[in-house]
Amino acid sequence: MKVQLIADSGSTKADWCLLGAGEAARYQTSGISPYFLNAEQIQALLEKELLPQLPPDVQIDEIHYYGTGCLQRKSVELVETALQAVWPVASFEVNHDLMGAARGLCGKEPGVASILGTGSNSCFFDGTTIKKNNPGLGYVLGDEGSGAFLGKKLLQYYLYNSFDEELKSRFDAQYNTNHEEILENVYRRPFPNRYLAGFAKFLGENRGHFIIENILEDSLNEFFFNHIYKYSESWTHPLHFTGSIAWNFRDILEELCELYELQLGRILRSPMEGLVAYHQ
Repeated sequence: MKVQLIADSGSTKADWCLLGAGEAARYQTSGISPYFLNAEQIQALLEKELLPQLPPDVQIDEIHYYGTGCLQRKSVELVETALQAVWPVASFEVNHDLMGAARGLCGKEPGVASILGTGSNSCFFDGTTIKKNNPGLGYVLGDEGSGAFLGKKLLQYYLYNSFDEELKSRFDAQYNTNHEEILENVYRRPFPNRYLAGFAKFLGENRGHFIIENILEDSLNEFFFNHIYKYSESWTHPLHFTGSIAWNFRDILEELCELYELQLGRILRSPMEGLVAYHQ
């Protein structure tokens, strides 16, 4: 039996599953983004964070890697170089994380698959291939409904003094930050998308406050308007969602689907469970 290593990597974290070496085993590392890391840095991350977790005597035959940023050939080659350096005798398939979401959510059935994590993306999957993909513009111009988008909205409210006193006191007590430090993290320090997405936690912890609910509903509604609505198939096929934002705020996704009379499919924290079934 072939030993397979499956990866589902976003910008913040990567989930891994080892199949064929006894009971399926799950692991987690930092996220891998070819936008921010070169091949040598990815290789170093794998050797430092993943290899120590894997059984030392297991020979990996196949790697199925699904990762953010792996749409352009240049990014795919960068990840392939790193994987080959770590596992020189393994065969590997490198796909965009959107294909991982589509296979994990839809299996081999048609549907609209969406990722709402640190970033956001969506597609119409016909059961075999991605037939339509509304262009993703990244956290600066797009990523509506993502953790980075939600965090950006939250910080805008804070920096524009749009919080009421109660919410401002909660924010100040939790983060003890200021205007200069926020701008430093957003514009000058590495991984600003992760920094922004980190503030989604505050939104989850303060549900029920009218400003928080407005940010969440407006941001997820923007995802529907700019992405879901662009697929005519959304009206005839189920809508599936995965990612931390989709999972933690699934009640709002349910409300939006009901409001717009759309068929809600699966909402998963991670597509890994579906990917394991797909590759087995």
